[in-house]
Amino acid sequence: MAATEFLETAQGRRLAYHKNEGTGPTIVFLGGLKSDMEGTKAVHLEAWAQARGQAYLRFDYSGHGESSGAFTDGCIGDWHEDTMAAVTALTEGSLIIVGSSMGGWQALLLARAMPERIAGMVTIAAAPDFTEDGYWASFSDEQKAALKAVGQVELPSDYMEPYIITNRMIEDGRRRLVLRNALDLPFPVRFLQGAADTAVSTETAVRLLEHATGPDMHLLLVKDADHRFSDGPCLGLIEEAILDVVGGERCDA
Repeated sequence: MAATEFLETAQGRRLAYHKNEGTGPTIVFLGGLKSDMEGTKAVHLEAWAQARGQAYLRFDYSGHGESSGAFTDGCIGDWHEDTMAAVTALTEGSLIIVGSSMGGWQALLLARAMPERIAGMVTIAAAPDFTEDGYWASFSDEQKAALKAVGQVELPSDYMEPYIITNRMIEDGRRRLVLRNALDLPFPVRFLQGAADTAVSTETAVRLLEHATGPDMHLLLVKDADHRFSDGPCLGLIEEAILDVVGGERCDA
């Protein structure tokens, strides 16, 4: 595997990334909250794209993986800036955006910022607006008070160590919501969602489908698939969804 490379951003962050050259459109993988670019889906899709001769980019947001910064210092807006910086500096031409969980929210923010660059989008258990509709909506009065007084609260996770959720993340998330205003996705979109996902509900997936507008938008619900969506059959479904949004044509090196 090639050595990790680094990008210095205008905000002073150092982002770790792996990039494979190839024909376009470039596949860009956007990971989830506290995930990194060494996850199963990110690495699998890199090998798959390389075998197709297709350009591919995976990277770590600041405070994630090998990138600079602490997770607790970050927020949705910071990670959106990271995504914009990586895409702008490291890719050219049209893009296929693949966003997992929080990366699905990042994909939608990217679509608002540069729709002209995006040729297609695939999301996996997309979690738009989760800081407001998931965290804040479920906080008790005591947690809300602690968030204001202390600046953070600790939440258990089914997948890793507890999440530290900061007041900055909540407040910044309110400025990045995508389900309250028009959300136009003028390119092929495939939303993938596991019906056994305990982190992102099927109701969220349906809400996103119903809220967004676009000419070619499908939601696939997969029975028994969980939030990771990374076993063999699920990885195959991601591949199929990518082929679907690019029209199924094989890229040549």
